[in-house]
Amino acid sequence: MSEAVSTSPHVTGKLLESGLSRIVLGFAGTDYKLQLAVEAELSAKPGQNVSGTIRARARRVDVIEAGGRFVEPWSGRPRRVQGRLIGGDPATGTLVVQAGPGIVLHCTLTDARQKVADFQMHQMVSFDVEPGATFTPDA
Repeated sequence: MSEAVSTSPHVTGKLLESGLSRIVLGFAGTDYKLQLAVEAELSAKPGQNVSGTIRARARRVDVIEAGGRFVEPWSGRPRRVQGRLIGGDPATGTLVVQAGPGIVLHCTLTDARQKVADFQMHQMVSFDVEPGATFTPDA
């Protein structure tokens, strides 16, 4: 990807738990309960829907030929992601990955040997995620 592309960059999930430094989000039609760091407590209350951006730091990203879209584990902090590339930003070294129904992650590349231009739109990718995935609510 030679230029910045971004589609469906935001997610909408149900706030299941909320605290000063973390939240748990659920996603419609799934059993996912993703634990994500936040910088400030959200104004939304548990049970309400919230929209925003999930950001993560991707370890080495592998292009794969087969497989589904998912986040592992289904409950807790994201550790492994597999999905389809729907965008990227070479300026920030970020890939945008559709990892499941309604689950989009903005993943910063951390392997110095990789860059956004190494990947193509709609490729399937798989990678481990560093601890500390975050949720930033829409303004």
